[in-house]
Amino acid sequence: MSGLVLSVEQARALRAEAASQHKIVVLTNGCFDVLHVGHVRYLEEARQQGDLLLVGLNDDQSTRLVKGPGRPYVPQEDRAEILAALRCVDGVILFSESTAEQLVKSLKPDVYVKGGNYRIDELPEARIVAEYGGRLYLTAHVPDRSTSSLVSTILARHTGESE
Repeated sequence: MSGLVLSVEQARALRAEAASQHKIVVLTNGCFDVLHVGHVRYLEEARQQGDLLLVGLNDDQSTRLVKGPGRPYVPQEDRAEILAALRCVDGVILFSESTAEQLVKSLKPDVYVKGGNYRIDELPEARIVAEYGGRLYLTAHVPDRSTSSLVSTILARHTGESE
């Protein structure tokens, strides 16, 4: 079963329903601009941390803030639809802030997941998760798998430049 694109209110209702059934709710977030195997492995590992995986997706405006003026390459509606179609994703929530702090405060997931390329002490969401007693989990880092490296490879091959 693939997920849905949800409003924050719908995600809160889904989270409450899951909690009433004693299910573990997992939240992660990111831009997921050009989906690649690193994203898929990350999301699958995040899903393994609980019963329900919600994905906060940076909208186009916040993706530009986080990644720079040339991004995103893929519009938010397309990114949301692609993520929601993944078997491991139960719901996608668009958000406009540069961090997921407000989303974490609102949903209070049992587990908040970020990639292994982060450190807990540099995540602004970590303090919020600790305040309500949630758990923070860092996935394994998938080296050499990023949107930037994928785009560089595509450009190099398209223009005939060596990688």
